Amino acid sequence: MKNIIFISLLTVCLFACDKTPPKEITQTTFVLSKKMLESTKTSVVKMQNLKNELNFYGKITADNNKMIEVYPVVGGNVTKVYVELGDYVKKGQLLATIRSTEVASFEKELEDSKNDLLLAKNNLKVAQELFEGKLNAERDVIEAQSQLDKAKSQLHRIEETYTIYNIKKGAIYEVRSPLSGFIIQKNINQDMLLRNDRSDNIFDIAEIDDVWAIANINESDINQVKLGIDAAVTTLSYSDKIFNGKVDKIFNIIDPETKAMKVRIKLNNTGYLLKPEMRATIKLSYAESQQMLAIPSEAVIFDKSKNFVMIFKDRNNIETRQVEVFRQVGSITYILSGLKGGEKVMTANQLLIYDELND
Repeated sequence: MKNIIFISLLTVCLFACDKTPPKEITQTTFVLSKKMLESTKTSVVKMQNLKNELNFYGKITADNNKMIEVYPVVGGNVTKVYVELGDYVKKGQLLATIRSTEVASFEKELEDSKNDLLLAKNNLKVAQELFEGKLNAERDVIEAQSQLDKAKSQLHRIEETYTIYNIKKGAIYEVRSPLSGFIIQKNINQDMLLRNDRSDNIFDIAEIDDVWAIANINESDINQVKLGIDAAVTTLSYSDKIFNGKVDKIFNIIDPETKAMKVRIKLNNTGYLLKPEMRATIKLSYAESQQMLAIPSEAVIFDKSKNFVMIFKDRNNIETRQVEVFRQVGSITYILSGLKGGEKVMTANQLLIYDELND
């Protein structure tokens, strides 16, 4: 009996000695510093029309309405070429000179026309004097006046030919630029002999203040491309620069070689960055009738194969929220679930705070 009492007292004593006070559980919250708060940016979650984006390949071309092919109007020997491919030329600038037998014949016509005019003037003067002396009839004066008018007309025609053809003395034909722009094609060299029946152009000159981006549209996407939809064009040369425009023409035929339909986007070409024949990546975007919650793409944090955003309520209340992304179109990301309209997501400093809260 004494042993039983002793064991019971010992057990009570052990339990009493083993009883230690529980540890206090302290919860620390993240507080945004004043300096970081000043640089923090947020965006309100809003409903927006859902946008879609299609990617195509194409190229940059000159505006056909501002491009001229220059043809030689005479044959002959090319004495000098003053410009090279890619040069910028002004309207009226001398491009090349050609010595031509055809020009020599124009010179002879000019001299003959001047002589004919001088002779017709003298004949009219004589006819008028004889008429005044009653030595001939009035019809002789009228005939002489008619011959003078014909001689003037012929001389004017030859002089106009000189102006149009830019003919100079020495049987020289001058090729001059019909507009200001860049030489985008050149098929002429010094000492080349040009045939009279040549049908090929010797220069292509284009203004490239505005250019076209031509996109090849796959047959499966034709029904989604409409006039006026937004286009964003990038090139290999300027991969970090986006040239924005709109679809302004749809060529409603299928190219038999590419099996695609072409569409045109007109682009402003400030600084002449875009060159004809550059390869281009063209993104076409359009709005759909469906609406969905949208946020800036920069607000989305991708980590551990999931998407997160930082919900900002105040400097003491910032929440990490997992979201389900439906679609990203450029700078806008559409959210399928995880957010409510009117909430604020962080678009600056969000990565720093995410790391701080989720380490």
